[in-house]
Amino acid sequence: MMEALIGASAVITLLFVAFGILLVFKGIKIVPQSDVFVIERFGKYTRTLQAGLNFLIPLLDHVAHRISILERQLPEFTISVITKDNVEVKLDATVFYRVVDAAASVYRIRDIDQAIHTASTSIVRSAAGKLELDELQSSRDSMNEEIAANLQSAASVWGIEITRTEITDVIVDEETKSAQRQQLNAERQRRAIIATSEGQKRSVELAADAELYKASKEAEAIRVKADATAYSIEAEAKANAEQTRLIASAIAENGQPAINFEIMKRQIEALGDVASGSNTKTVIVPTDITKSMGVLETLLEQFRSKSP
Repeated sequence: MMEALIGASAVITLLFVAFGILLVFKGIKIVPQSDVFVIERFGKYTRTLQAGLNFLIPLLDHVAHRISILERQLPEFTISVITKDNVEVKLDATVFYRVVDAAASVYRIRDIDQAIHTASTSIVRSAAGKLELDELQSSRDSMNEEIAANLQSAASVWGIEITRTEITDVIVDEETKSAQRQQLNAERQRRAIIATSEGQKRSVELAADAELYKASKEAEAIRVKADATAYSIEAEAKANAEQTRLIASAIAENGQPAINFEIMKRQIEALGDVASGSNTKTVIVPTDITKSMGVLETLLEQFRSKSP
């Protein structure tokens, strides 16, 4: 009988030990770095466990949801939109997001992917409708930023952070492509005509500048030549004035002999000019000239005798 009681006591002890170990195991939770655990107590949210070692109240708290906080990519989807210039195109888009509030992502929305898909479809259509086709194809970066900002406002209540959105492709039908090619060719022709006109205009401007420069230099040369002529005339006039002054002084001092001397000197200089001509073969000197030479010599002798 005693052995039976001892055996039953040992079994009960073992059960209590096992139950205690189970409680300890239930009260310890290790959360991976990439996840967070949403904890409920009696069916009500209490707290969110972060990465690392955490403790719970056994039998009262339990892990209701395991939420990954890694960045996720929404499957690529196609949206039909109408641009500002009434062209229907299709856009391939995708959204990248991550959970920042696990409780809100669990208790505010049931299907996060579907909710983001619906919101992004509406926002992309609204953003594309503000742009013309050419702007839509060349302004993807600004459009992606606008979509991400608007989508973040809608998704913030779900505990979601929109990291980025991408318009991966703009799909245009063949008829629109043909119209775009025609428009592109017309634009190229227009640019070629403008470039040719600009080149001709530049050529005319350069030719005009060259003519203006030439005329300016010719005018400058004429001005320099005129200045030189004026200077020469002025210098000659000054020399003649000085000569006249000297003659007048000599006449005032010497009287008629000085006058006769000047007259004879001019006659002899004129005779020298005639004799030095290239067409002169023979020079006949009048007797008056030879007489003048003698008188000139006499006058020179008189001047020399009177000079101190």
